[in-house]
Amino acid sequence: MTRETIVDLQPHLIGNGIKLRPVEASDFESLYLAASDPLIWEQHPDSKRHEKDTFKSRFFDGAMASGSAFVIEDQPTGVIIGSSRYYDWDPANGSIAVGYTFLKRSHWGNGTNRALKALMLTHAFTFAKEVWFHVASENHRSRKAVEKLGAVEAGSVDFNDPIAGVAFKQINYRLTAKGYHSSLG
Repeated sequence: MTRETIVDLQPHLIGNGIKLRPVEASDFESLYLAASDPLIWEQHPDSKRHEKDTFKSRFFDGAMASGSAFVIEDQPTGVIIGSSRYYDWDPANGSIAVGYTFLKRSHWGNGTNRALKALMLTHAFTFAKEVWFHVASENHRSRKAVEKLGAVEAGSVDFNDPIAGVAFKQINYRLTAKGYHSSLG
């Protein structure tokens, strides 16, 4: 792959009962409704994201500006149930990160996160050699989820989020296509 390769970071992806599509400005109210449960954010360093103004300034505005964020829709109903995005695409190294993911609690523990990651990882591995996940050390739910995908802990950093004004230890996980495919077996 060359640096000139054009990569689609906001494709429409469909599978296993969900649909991912690019986030749009008109999605704010529906996406906020999905994010407004404080328990979604309880293990996240920015635990105030359930508040409307905080969600807009610390999550939604960044999602819109990223050019790589998705809303996740429940395919049968069309209801927005969460969001995720690609970020830190590095064509020189063939690496990209997946994160900023949240789901409504009604979709926890039922395979939705695995289906979401399967769609995003399958697409990412068409152009990337490795995918990174950056997870706060205290976010045990997310850490367990990325480990189930076959991601391997690859160090940590002390991180200071300038938007939220919070400092935390970030665990970095690395996943290769080979590691991901072996986790499916």
